Amino acid sequence: MTRALVLLLALLVSLPSVTRGQVVTLAGPTDVFAEDVPDDIGGQVLVKWSLSSEDHLAADGSRPINGYAIYRKVVPSALALESGAEAAAGPGELGFADDFDYEANQPVGTVPYSVSQFLDENVEPDVAYMYGIAATGPGGTYSPVSSAAAPVIAKMEYINQGKLWFFIIMMIISIVIVYFVFYAKRGGKIKVRPIAGLEAVTEAVGRSTEMGKPVLFVPGILDINDIQTVAGITVLSNVARTAAQYDAELKVPTARSLVMTTARETVEAAYLGEGRPDAYNEDNIYYLTDEQFGYTAGVQGAMVREKPAACFYMGAFYAESLILAETANSIGAIQIAGTAMPSQLPFFVAACDYTLIGEEFFAASAYLSNDPEQLGSLKGQDLGKVIAAFLLILGCLLATLATVVPASKPIRVAELYIKNNVLGEDGLVPNELKIAVLDGELNRLMEADQDAQPAIQEGGN
Repeated sequence: MTRALVLLLALLVSLPSVTRGQVVTLAGPTDVFAEDVPDDIGGQVLVKWSLSSEDHLAADGSRPINGYAIYRKVVPSALALESGAEAAAGPGELGFADDFDYEANQPVGTVPYSVSQFLDENVEPDVAYMYGIAATGPGGTYSPVSSAAAPVIAKMEYINQGKLWFFIIMMIISIVIVYFVFYAKRGGKIKVRPIAGLEAVTEAVGRSTEMGKPVLFVPGILDINDIQTVAGITVLSNVARTAAQYDAELKVPTARSLVMTTARETVEAAYLGEGRPDAYNEDNIYYLTDEQFGYTAGVQGAMVREKPAACFYMGAFYAESLILAETANSIGAIQIAGTAMPSQLPFFVAACDYTLIGEEFFAASAYLSNDPEQLGSLKGQDLGKVIAAFLLILGCLLATLATVVPASKPIRVAELYIKNNVLGEDGLVPNELKIAVLDGELNRLMEADQDAQPAIQEGGN
């Protein structure tokens, strides 16, 4: 009996090490390396490793490796500095111990088999971390944890090198804006393309005056913090000035209380500027409801009851756009709309007499006010569009030429630079690895051409 117990104990000792039911039997990854991701705010670390020797299909079609588990632990600053010049961290100091408890330590991430890197996006800047990688297999099996050669500290970069081209283009646009602002202030003329919808404001308000009917202005259904609502209030100022000149009644139903307050102040200032403060009636600028279709129903009711001769829709609109436009069309009102909502523009174009499309709507402020600052900004934005169009055309041209002449290195390098540096995030200097890959492709193309020449000659003979 005693001999049997001794044999049983010896057998148990000879079994593979077990940690809470998880057997360590697999070959682990090698060459684990962790590095700080450049050009970020110090919140990312990239971990790389060489795949396990068992990361392949076995003879029976099974796969011993299911994936890799990435473990991380904080290293005290003193130990991190001390081990900076060491070739490898000792398992008792910085690395992960041989009796690592896989269940008690949750990994920071996992990746499937054949993947040899992991981006940890949840680290703190200026904190030292040690990373370890364990291969995982079927049945809860693990490899020993392979530790990185040294701890890594994520650092915040104050300058993102990958955004330098963006910075250069923005500086060019900013300089142009400042130049045109001072040019306009000195009396220079900045040409702005006539916008039919804004030119028709006088016609629409004049028609209301002739017919003795009110002008209805709808500033959208979003609050004053939306840029489209702000642009609509700017147009409202011009409409109010014209209404004061023509002695037309202006009504502005709103869906937000702050929009109502802003509209009242805007219209009052416009009437005061035209010398008609007595004609201003704040009760004509009123609040209906925040509810979308409740507001729509209220505006529809005002249209049907009062039958305005001119209706303006300037702001952000959703499903109510066509409802309002069709109702006003049924009463014979002239309609002028402006919005930057792409999904609603087709309805306004179909149902309204004039429509300000996208950028026209935002340019209305500069167009109506002739303010030098706004005109200079508008001109600078136009230059930005020219630069963007030029880069797109140049990129398309180079991509086409690279397809027609695939072995031309200057064309391929220029295409790669525009795509990855100017429009991408590789910065000013071309990426050496991508250039090396391109050189390899060109060499293969040249070798293929050289191999094809004898065959062509033999076929000719």
